[in-house]
Amino acid sequence: MSTTTATAPNLRRSVSNTLKGSAGNLVEWYDVYVYSVFATYFESQFFDKNDANSTVYVWAIFALTFLMRPLGSWFFGRFADRHGRRLALTVSVSVMAACSLLIAVAPTAGTIGTGAVVLLVIARLVQGFATGGEYGTSATYMSEAAVPGRRGFLSSFHYVTLVGGHVLAQLTLLIMVVALPHEAISQWGWRVAFGIGALGALAVLVMRRTMDETLDASTIAAAKNGTATRTGSMRELLVNQWKPLLLCFLVTAGGTLAFYTYSVTGPGIVKKAFSGGDVITGTLLNLAALIVLMLLQPLGGWLSDIVGRRTLLIFFGVGGVLYTGFLLTALPQQTNPIFAFAILVGGFIILTGYTSVNAVVKADLFPTHIRALGLGLGYAVSNSVFGGTAPLLYQAAGEAGQVPAFIWYVTAVIAVSLVVYIFFLKGNDHSWLENEAAMRERTQSGGRDWAVAASEAAEQPAPAYAREG
Repeated sequence: MSTTTATAPNLRRSVSNTLKGSAGNLVEWYDVYVYSVFATYFESQFFDKNDANSTVYVWAIFALTFLMRPLGSWFFGRFADRHGRRLALTVSVSVMAACSLLIAVAPTAGTIGTGAVVLLVIARLVQGFATGGEYGTSATYMSEAAVPGRRGFLSSFHYVTLVGGHVLAQLTLLIMVVALPHEAISQWGWRVAFGIGALGALAVLVMRRTMDETLDASTIAAAKNGTATRTGSMRELLVNQWKPLLLCFLVTAGGTLAFYTYSVTGPGIVKKAFSGGDVITGTLLNLAALIVLMLLQPLGGWLSDIVGRRTLLIFFGVGGVLYTGFLLTALPQQTNPIFAFAILVGGFIILTGYTSVNAVVKADLFPTHIRALGLGLGYAVSNSVFGGTAPLLYQAAGEAGQVPAFIWYVTAVIAVSLVVYIFFLKGNDHSWLENEAAMRERTQSGGRDWAVAASEAAEQPAPAYAREG
């Protein structure tokens, strides 16, 4: 049953809200990745296939959309902190679906010339705006909706569905590769792929109408009538919460760069390696590896509830520093699909140390009144700088014969985040999420207004910025 009054979640409701919250995440990230998966097929529909730089242009558009993510995170984060997480998530998935539909029916360069590229860029920019809002708000919602003691496991489904979107995009491509000739996919198959994302949003809209709101009705009312001036405020974020904002940026930097290097560039390398008449093998290999990555997320989240989230982040940092060079050097040389699969999965195991826990780690940096805005903006700026540019930089480095320089760049950024994980994410007894959950139970059992208690808690000194257990 839908409600606008936040209550202490029980396990059944927590699981239900997790599934409903993550469904939209799945659709939105399918829409993100269907672009990268089908890029080689629709490239000729928007750019001159005789232009040697056409591939760079396609990935430049992919990178360009990431510039809109901070703006989307600001808008939707502020909106979610003031009007509720559920409504913000509903609006973001609607915008994403509309843009996928636009791409699906867009005329090509052969019809309207450069206007086709303009339409593609506009649609992708607006999708970047919506994605910026989806990530921070869904990570906030799923972390808040999870029950204490299971928070790592339940919040890990944020990346289950994020990777799941990529899996669905790869599966869609596999079905088309098996059933259709290359020319058919290039002519119209990619349109079907984008159309599927638009249709998937309809079911998500119904599901999101029935999920619980994690903000109390009185909190939303106070924000709407202007009495809660600190809620969703950029001034509050930049003046009083700048330390956790900076920490969120740095925690994200190495993780997001590794994620796009391993899970987007890596499969792209495999696809290219097996493009000479063995496209199905390369597509199957990528799909299988991404399914492994998706299934690893709950395992990582469950483990973090036992050994601590900081421990998994350090595992990722050390592994990323040591493994990135090997992955990017060995993978292009593989002709054996088993070896290629093993190299990809090795990287995905390391990556899980970040992906399975990053949502709850970042959510725990901020108090309720600024959480969606702080988490979303800190992530989006770092993601725009380091994540979205990774495929473009790799492509450019490859064409310039400078892949070793790209390897050093990725390794160095991961190393910076590793330093943050070791020295700045201290285990301690004060966690925003756990303390707020305990306060919610005490105030509701004592008949006190939760919004008042939360407002008073926000006036207290900020806690250290992460907890180990």
